[in-house]
Amino acid sequence: MKLIKLLRLSLVILIWLALGLATLWAVAALYFDVRISWLRIPLAAIYGLGILALWVFVRRPWKRVVTAAGFLIILAWWFSLQPSNHRDWQPDLVELPFADINGNQISIHNVRNCDYRTETDFDVHYYNRAYDLDALRTVDLYLVTWGSPDIAHTMISFGFTNGDYVCFSIETRKEKGEDYSALRGFFRQYELTYIIADERDVVRLRTNYRQGEEVCLYRLQVTPAQGRKLFLDYLRRANELHEHAEWYNALTDNCTIAIRTQRDASDRAPWDWRMLLNGHLDELLYERGTLATNLPFAELKKLSNINSRAKAANQAADFSQQIRKGLPGFEEAPPAAH
Repeated sequence: MKLIKLLRLSLVILIWLALGLATLWAVAALYFDVRISWLRIPLAAIYGLGILALWVFVRRPWKRVVTAAGFLIILAWWFSLQPSNHRDWQPDLVELPFADINGNQISIHNVRNCDYRTETDFDVHYYNRAYDLDALRTVDLYLVTWGSPDIAHTMISFGFTNGDYVCFSIETRKEKGEDYSALRGFFRQYELTYIIADERDVVRLRTNYRQGEEVCLYRLQVTPAQGRKLFLDYLRRANELHEHAEWYNALTDNCTIAIRTQRDASDRAPWDWRMLLNGHLDELLYERGTLATNLPFAELKKLSNINSRAKAANQAADFSQQIRKGLPGFEEAPPAAH
């Protein structure tokens, strides 16, 4: 009997904990995602205080029912919010990339190559380029950290035999005057975008112009077939977002999780907590033998930092080759373009 009572008490506690968390989320959703700005605080306050009053003054059987119903109503409204590709975007996010895929022949449109003077002062340029899947030789990972060592931004770069590299960065598509907030990233504040860029853009931005960001570059050990499939996965997602906008979510659709969730279940690596706290992603890949190196991890991480290399290379035409030269695991890098 004592065990049954303990189980019942545990269940009741779990139910109330779930209802409490659901209420907090609903209040936050109203505060962040109501589209009429002056209504956000009043609606969030009315909802939160209303649920609190319910818990204090209403009889027990109805407390849980009304709390759950209120949460479901807010959730239904929240899911009704629609993303858009038509907003007043920041200049570097106006154009969406897309690709024509014809067998092994790939034509990518709107490859971005910003020319930076400072982090916020730049000229935006785009180019179109053709790629041959048979010429794809390497897949590299950029791991960008700042502030907390637990959180990072990841980018994937594909290298070709002619020395070309094309880099993919999964980011929030911000409007003019809008800044990124990790907390807002859990709500429907930002559209999702797959930036396809020249490395002199997305890499130099983080190594040469932003303050406090550290960039590590790793060669991934993948087969040619795996590299081609990953490249096509990125391109297909970029094409989908070009046609139909989607919401970014810091938990379920971020720079690390997004591409994993789009792959077939048979292609997904086993889940690990370091996929969420992705500042440790390189450690996870090292343990799984995905990073090309024979060095101890601590030494590999230290040697893989490219900030000083990128600053020295700066606007050099062979920027991609210079930042890779001599890095552990990069002995077989594609030759430089001529």
